[in-house]
Parts: sequence; structure tokens; C-alpha cells
Amino acid sequence: MSQQETLAYLYGLERFGMVFGLENISSLLQVLGDPHLALKVIHVGGTNGKGSVSAMMASVLQEEGYRVGLYTSPHLVSFTERIQINGAPIAWEEVVRLTDLLHRRVDEKNISQQFTFFDFTTAIAMYYFFLQEVDLSILEVGLGGRLDSTNVVQPLITVITNVEKDHFQILGERVEDIAREKAGIVKQGVPLISGATKSEVIEILEETCREKGAPMRLMGRDFWGKRVAPRTIDFRGRTWVLEDIRLGVAGSYQIANATVALGALEALEETGYRVGEEPIYKGLAEVRWPGRLEVVQNAPQILLDGAHNPAAARSLKASLQEEFDYQLLYMVMGIMADKEVSAILAELAPLADVLIASSPPNPRAMPAQRIAEIARNYCNEVTVIEDVGEGVDYAREVAQKDDLIVVTGSLFTVGAVRDHLLSEGQV
Repeated sequence: MSQQETLAYLYGLERFGMVFGLENISSLLQVLGDPHLALKVIHVGGTNGKGSVSAMMASVLQEEGYRVGLYTSPHLVSFTERIQINGAPIAWEEVVRLTDLLHRRVDEKNISQQFTFFDFTTAIAMYYFFLQEVDLSILEVGLGGRLDSTNVVQPLITVITNVEKDHFQILGERVEDIAREKAGIVKQGVPLISGATKSEVIEILEETCREKGAPMRLMGRDFWGKRVAPRTIDFRGRTWVLEDIRLGVAGSYQIANATVALGALEALEETGYRVGEEPIYKGLAEVRWPGRLEVVQNAPQILLDGAHNPAAARSLKASLQEEFDYQLLYMVMGIMADKEVSAILAELAPLADVLIASSPPNPRAMPAQRIAEIARNYCNEVTVIEDVGEGVDYAREVAQKDDLIVVTGSLFTVGAVRDHLLSEGQV
């Protein structure tokens, strides 16, 4: 297979949509020799912050000297971003080789199951980490938890960042239903670290942990983080006391993410993995996570943030109000149709002086015209520019150097704009 043929094959699997359950991924891993059973895993679930928490832990553990595999989704620009070792994306040659290998083995075994894109990608990631003999693998849940393809592992620790309403058509309308799905990654006797704040969610997590004999550590009860300056926190855990930890990522919401990451790292250390102070300070100071409150240009400043549900929109809103100074705010907005579009716009659109409704190149994207119709309830000046790249170009043309351009609504929107700016040498 060529690179193009490999991508065409993988994305062609999306025609099967979302097939939840562990049978497919188990079949794929079996033909590869069950590589996941040899991995030392940190399993990370939750609604928001999964990627940031995973990246923070990976950065610290890499500074400690470990060889760390990191599997996240979705990617922003290149498929290879999903599978990394010590910050280096998997080589395209490896993606092609492993996809071809897995495809051939499935054919040889005459397996007739309808595998999804995420099944195949997850199997490739686990096999790659096995072949590369990583010390630790940090695996981010794709969607939900209980029936997610990553849920075949037996982790060292489990992390559930938080639980908010998202993917409600799939996971359930009530936050309690969503919490039960996400709690499905809790394993017998394996510590759970969580940043959950809703009482009804905490109750479900605690109940699950009792049933599984899994010790639970909760932010605000068993470990604490406190903002002491911009991008700087103090942390107190069971035994760790750390002061003035500088974060390499912006956003008030990263305080909670860093706190959860540190709570998880403290729990990991108790399983026998050393995590020293110097790697903590250096790893968190140097961590980067593209597309999350990421400034990619100045004068005017362009900010990318993939807020794609009401909770993430509220976090972005707080960061814009607390951390940024600007004259006018131009907001380029593209949202998936299966999201709570009205609730997202209710949080963010009132902040915009000009809102540019766009549509990223994704079949799930809501038409820009429909976004504009809803946005006009909250913002006086709304314009429609279908292509997100052209939407950003328009904002750059009209914005003055003291203005702020925010691109948000979906990681697909952010990824399309990032790719557009990269092609122009702007990022």
C-alpha cells in the first residue's frame, strides 16, 4: 500500500460508522498476538481534558527517562499525530506497514467482522507500542468508555478527568447515564483518579469502585491544586507537596487538568514507577497541546481552541474573559451537527463582536447557515463564510493588531484552520 492507499483504506472503514463493543478490537489484537497484554498502561477517559492530561503525564514521564507511548484522538492535521512515542509521531512508513500487515492477517484468518476506523487505529497503536518496547503507554478513550476499543487493557491506573454532557445521542441524555458509560473503564483493584465535580457523577464513580475493589482518589478530597499565578499552580497530594509549578499550556481550565495529571502521577509512583520533582517541573513547563487555547499568530492574535461541548465552551469563555486583552473579538465558529450547538453558541457568541459561521470539511459538520441563524440570537454581527480557512482569512483582513481572532467549536474546525495556516507558513 502507498500512503494514500493506506489512508483511503482506513477512512473507508468509517462507512461502518461507530460499532461499539470489544469483540472487534479483540479479534484484531488476537491476530497480532495480543500485544496489549504486554503493555503497561495508563488509561484516560472523561468528557473534557483527556488529551491535555495525557500530554502532561507523557511529558513528565518522558523527562523522568521513560519511553512513553501516547495514543490520542482525533488528530488536528496529520493522522500520525494520534500515535506518538516521546513526542515523535509514528512514521508514515510504519503506518503503511502495520496497516498492510493487519489487513493481510485479517484476510488470512477469513475474519468477516466489520471493523471500524477506530478499531484498526487502536490495534495499530497498541502493536506499535509493543514492537517499540515502550516503558509506559498512555491510552486516551475514544468515546464513552465501557465499550470503547481501548477498554481491552488491564491498566496500572485509570483516570477519568470529568463527566459532562456530550455525545448524548450515543451515551445517554442524562449525565448519570454518561457517567456509567465512562465508569466502565474502571478495573478490578486498579486505582481510579478523577477530577469529577458533580455529586451525581462522584456517587456513580464511587459505587463502581466499591463494586470493583478499586481505590478511588478524587480531586478536592484526596489531592488538591491551586492557581497561585498565571499558568502556575501549587499541588498537594497524599505525600507530594509541590509549589509554583509552571504550566506550558494556557487556559484556566488547565489548572484542573494539571491537578488531575499530578494526582495520577502520584498514584503511578506508588505502583513502583519513579516520578521525581525535577521531571515534574520540567515536564509540565514544556508540555504543549496544539488546538487547546493555542496562540498561533500575533498582531492580531489568532487563538485556536477546540471547545466542542457546553462545558468546554464555558471554560474557553472564562479564559477569554480572564486571560486575554483585546479591542474587538472575531470568532470563527464551526460545530458538528451532533453537538449541543445552541448551548455552545449561548456561551460563546455573546462575547463576539463579529461571528463568522463556517463549516469544516467533515460530513458531520452543521451547515454554516444554520449556525448563523442560531448565533444571531446572541451576536449582532454574524456573517457566513462556508470554508473555515476563508473565514479566518477574512478575519485577518479586517481585524486590527489589537483585536483577537478565536477559532473554535470543534477540533475538526481547529484542525482545518491549523492546516490552512501551516500551508501558508503561518504556524
